Amino acid sequence: MASARIFLLSPARLDGKRGALLFNPGATFPMAAGLRTPEGMPIGHVYRFLSGLYFRGKLAYAERFARPRGENPALGAGVLVITPSRGLVPAAMRVCLEHLDEFSQIDIHHKHESFRKPLVRDAKMILDTLGPDDEIVLLGSVASVKYVDPLLEVLGDRLLFPKDFVGRGDMSRGGLMLRCVQSGTELPYIPVLGATRRGTRPPKLEPRRAKD
Repeated sequence: MASARIFLLSPARLDGKRGALLFNPGATFPMAAGLRTPEGMPIGHVYRFLSGLYFRGKLAYAERFARPRGENPALGAGVLVITPSRGLVPAAMRVCLEHLDEFSQIDIHHKHESFRKPLVRDAKMILDTLGPDDEIVLLGSVASVKYVDPLLEVLGDRLLFPKDFVGRGDMSRGGLMLRCVQSGTELPYIPVLGATRRGTRPPKLEPRRAKD
């Protein structure tokens, strides 16, 4: 049996202009309208709307390269999203505007128990399911301690990240991951623990050529 690979996606911000659009009671575009229904919208799609290119790259990359552990429903899709108050949830989990309102009340910070406790709880659940060759990969900024510290507390050297992220900004990471999806080429991963988390900014990505 092939080893599993689970991706953890860092959260999107709700306090920007796009977040304000979702909370606007007069909004009628599909994402806002969907969040006002009982069925809600997949949290991965909501975060993709909020974050634009960066989360679009993370979600597409994770869905392309995840190797889920199918017997565990919580990890079945292989793509989990960090939330402000509910720990790690599948990217396909549907949320409503009420959930987003709850998220907006919680500060994403490693010293705030409302954020840290559920994240640590779910990280322990994942660790208990991992086989010796399974991988858990964080797609997010490893220079930020707000979610890295709680994850390292539990996962230690099992927590990996793409080494090509070092020195890149959010937009560059998003563009890099979308190119990997297009080419089918996966990035190399290294442990977060002990890694250089900040580095020299790499050269800008070459513009993609138009298809013939």
